[in-house]
Amino acid sequence: MAFLILFSDLNPKNWVKYLRRQDPDLDLRIWPEVGDPAEIRFALTWKHPPGELRNYPNLACIASLGVGVDHILRDPDLPPGVPITRVVDPSMAQGMTEYVVMAVLNHCRQTADYFRHQQAAEWKIHIPMLADRIGVGILGLGQLGADAAQRLTALGFNVAGWSRSRKTLDKIASYWGGDQLGAFLSRTDILICLLPLTPDTRDILNAELFSGLRPGAFLVNPARGEHLVEDDLLAALDGGRLGGACLDVFRTEPLPPGHPFWTHPKITITPHVASLTNPAAVVPRIYDNYRRVLSGQAPLYTIDRTRGY
Repeated sequence: MAFLILFSDLNPKNWVKYLRRQDPDLDLRIWPEVGDPAEIRFALTWKHPPGELRNYPNLACIASLGVGVDHILRDPDLPPGVPITRVVDPSMAQGMTEYVVMAVLNHCRQTADYFRHQQAAEWKIHIPMLADRIGVGILGLGQLGADAAQRLTALGFNVAGWSRSRKTLDKIASYWGGDQLGAFLSRTDILICLLPLTPDTRDILNAELFSGLRPGAFLVNPARGEHLVEDDLLAALDGGRLGGACLDVFRTEPLPPGHPFWTHPKITITPHVASLTNPAAVVPRIYDNYRRVLSGQAPLYTIDRTRGY
């Protein structure tokens, strides 16, 4: 039975290459040239057109090519009962952790200021912020959040995490649930959002949350653009409640020309590159799930539709 690559805005070339290496005889279909829809058993998706997955009556697995599955779950016409999987691979956590560490160290070492000084040929020295005096808070202690927390702790930062349910990580303070969010925020100088996007976390980075952070706190958001209320961030930066932000994700991507984030002196922008999916690294796991489905086994790395992750 057939394997479908269903991308609306990505070039499938590398995915085809590595899937062919796994199985030269794989019956591979590239949307929109799908052939007989009844032959499709497995769909690898990224931002598929809403309603498209309803067209495959024998679909047995929907696989996200990334860690997140919100791009799948926002489809109101998903076929019921079909398992949805996400990518679980050490390379994804490694990439995200490298980005988070970069953002934190750039803030502490004030590299944005030094870049501006260089452009103006100014010799100015800033006192760096020392790791052991900084409270780093990570929203979300899943695979990505836990890895980033452990690496930042190894660098000497005072790290805490907040999650929906209690998590236990060595040397990392754990806060959980709505009742403990305030205590978590009150000890945070640098806030990192690594939450999945769900109805409960959409717009979580808002004025009320910012007001609970230590004055002048710094925000890092490499999770999803829909976590952030953009006007609230601008107001918090302009009013001095926040000292700066590093943003990798946005409600509209690419970020439109003329958007105020482009030119704001307290915002650093990257174009959704914090943790890119590497086809060479993740295709073997995806192909293994395809083989499991064909043999009647349950796929690995399935998500809970009711939770959104």
